[in-house]
Amino acid sequence: MFSVSMFNPQLLKGVRHLHFVGIGGSGMYPLVQILASKGYQISGSDVLEGSLIQAERAMGVDVKIGHDPANIDGADMVVYSAAIHKENCELVAAGQRGIPCIERSVLLGYVSRLYHDCIGVAGTHGKPTTTGMITTLLELAGRDPACVIGGKLPLIGGYGKAGAGDAIVVEACEFSETFLHLTPSLGIILNIDNDHLDYFGTMGKLKLAFQKYALMCRTVCFNMDDQNCIDVVNTIDRPVRSFSTKYDEAYYFADNIREYKPGYYEFDVKELGQPFTHIQLGIPGFHNIYNALAMCCAVRTFRLSPEDAAKAAQAFTGTGRRFEQLGTTPGGAVVIDDYAHHPTELEATLKTARAMGYDRVIAVHQPFTYSRTKSLLQDFVRVLSQADEVVLEPILGSREVDNGTISSEDLADWLSNCHMVESHEEAAQYVRDHYGKGDLVVCMSCGDLYKAAHQMVE
Repeated sequence: MFSVSMFNPQLLKGVRHLHFVGIGGSGMYPLVQILASKGYQISGSDVLEGSLIQAERAMGVDVKIGHDPANIDGADMVVYSAAIHKENCELVAAGQRGIPCIERSVLLGYVSRLYHDCIGVAGTHGKPTTTGMITTLLELAGRDPACVIGGKLPLIGGYGKAGAGDAIVVEACEFSETFLHLTPSLGIILNIDNDHLDYFGTMGKLKLAFQKYALMCRTVCFNMDDQNCIDVVNTIDRPVRSFSTKYDEAYYFADNIREYKPGYYEFDVKELGQPFTHIQLGIPGFHNIYNALAMCCAVRTFRLSPEDAAKAAQAFTGTGRRFEQLGTTPGGAVVIDDYAHHPTELEATLKTARAMGYDRVIAVHQPFTYSRTKSLLQDFVRVLSQADEVVLEPILGSREVDNGTISSEDLADWLSNCHMVESHEEAAQYVRDHYGKGDLVVCMSCGDLYKAAHQMVE
């Protein structure tokens, strides 16, 4: 088994059959679509059935449920996601047979170079939304882009697509430095926050990773209101474009910001101090102004018009699990599912919820990873205290082992109006029993809390 740290133009030379381990993942699906459209034979395996697997089978992909060494028969290369354990029987069998195995992010880097232009969207927060906005911009302008998005985009009915155009829009994830496999023609840095420090160790090393990413881009667009972004771009020798809601000297500046209805914003965009367009966002939240400004950075690259940006911003209504309204409880409480898992994201989500005029905002939270919860405990306390009430589930450890030094109870002890539950079922039942008309219930986690959210609605 090997990983490729540098671009290998011969990566798929002689490869006709690609086998995907964990093929039902949202990150795998767009790669399957793109490579199938390029004529590759695709097979795969996963542990559970799902809608993405059904879609892949409809494309003619052979998908097996359950991992078995026999599944890789005939494969020229095996692709695995970061979630797959290195001792997976299919990966072990591939190693024994001499079949090359590559991690998904390596293949994404290769696939991105199949297109004339690659737009990489990096940052601690906002990647799926901005990637979805830029995809919407290009899609509505008739450019038929390829895309790889971390959330489901209703406009295209999925997490990505192959596209017949000459551009691809991809999320550029900093975790494990996977975004260093990309060489975007246009690289966007939305923000840099204190996340994934279990991997990077320090903010300095995290910013160094973003510096490396920026140096792999032809042009860099960055958030001028984020000091960490400024620290990074001040060290590179690439053309840059800035965007801001505070400084009118930015390349793209949001002026005359105002709410046109509770929680929803409109504003004038200036380009180098001159009128560019007026944007009315189709999604709530002040933080989405930054995502829309980042989208504007792509307009000139693709020789589009400012009106195209305005049209896309109004048409874009969000991606899956990003302030996604699921329905109401039997008592009439509105239920929102959101991917927020870092205090900065929770705060933006709760601020958006509060601006929408409901009587009460209830935060249902499943903390993700012990290290993040422990290192940012007081930040979680400060942010969750902004909700009227909190329903708290146990920490989802994911890749980490519980060493007994932190628990959800430790977080609950600092919160004045918090109710602890032990399962999704208990969370859903508590919400159904206690909240009704006039309440907004916001479920926040990058884990599987969405299951509870769906159980809450009628």
